[in-house]
Amino acid sequence: MTNSEPPRGWPAGRRIAVSFNIMCEAWTDDAAPGVGPMGNPLKPGFPDTQARSWALYGMQVGAWRLLDIVAEAGIPCTTYASGMIAERWPELLRRIDADGHPVGAHAWAQNLLPVYQDRETEERDLVRGIEAFEACIRKRPEGFVSPRATSSENTAELLARHGFRWTLDAFDADLPYLTRTAAGPLACVPVTMDINDLPIALRYGHEPEAFTRRLARILDRWHEIGSPLATIDVTAHAHVFGRPAGAIEFKAAIDMVKRLDWVWIATHEQLAELAFLA
Repeated sequence: MTNSEPPRGWPAGRRIAVSFNIMCEAWTDDAAPGVGPMGNPLKPGFPDTQARSWALYGMQVGAWRLLDIVAEAGIPCTTYASGMIAERWPELLRRIDADGHPVGAHAWAQNLLPVYQDRETEERDLVRGIEAFEACIRKRPEGFVSPRATSSENTAELLARHGFRWTLDAFDADLPYLTRTAAGPLACVPVTMDINDLPIALRYGHEPEAFTRRLARILDRWHEIGSPLATIDVTAHAHVFGRPAGAIEFKAAIDMVKRLDWVWIATHEQLAELAFLA
C-alpha cells in the first residue's frame, strides 16, 4: 500500500522528504572499522592499524569538509555522532551545534552494538553518551541510531526512558510513525540505504558517481511508481565520503535536490515531529 494522503505537518505540494545526513563515527582504541578499502583482511588477533588511521580521517578532516559543503548550500542537515567524539573531538561537536544542525547519538562507539549488550551495559553506555553531549554542548541528544542500525530488544524502551524522541532503527515503513514503549512513546524515522556511501562505495565497490546516479534515477522516475509520499536519506559518513571524491558527489546530490520544488529537504528532527502529530 502506498502513501497518498500527507500526514499533519507535511508541506503542501511536496512528494518526497529528503534528509541529508552526516555520520560521525568513532571506534574504541582496541577496535577498527570492519569494512574498509583494503581487500585483504588481516589475520585474526592482529590490530588493523590501517583501518584505525582510515577511520580517524573522518573526525580530523572529512566531517569538517562535509559541514562546509552543507553550510555553503544553506540547507538543514542531520548529524549523528558516537558518544566518545564529545570527549576526544569536542570541537567537532561544537561546530555541528553552532551550525544549527540536530545532532543525534550513535551509541558510545561503533564497535559497541546494543544487540550484543545486556540491558545494564547498554543503559550505562547510553547514559555515558548523554552526559558527554551535555558536558560538550550543554544539550541532550534527542535522536538515536544504533551502530549498524541494529538495536536490542531493550533499546526503544531505554531511549524513551532517557528522553529521546526518535530512533532510526526502523526499516519497515516509508513515513515516520510512533511506537509505544513501557517508558512512553518514541518516533521511528525509517532510514533508507539506497543513497548511502557505505553500501554503495564500500560493500558493493561502486565508483562515487553511483551515489548521485542512483539518486537522479529515483527522482527522475518517481512518477512512474505512483509518486508515493516517502522519506529518502542521502547519507555520507565522514570517514568515507568526507574524502574529496565522495564529497564532490555529496555536494552534487544537494545541488540536484535543491532544484526540485516538489521535494522537502527535512531533518530527522522535523520528520520525527510528524509522528507525534499523527
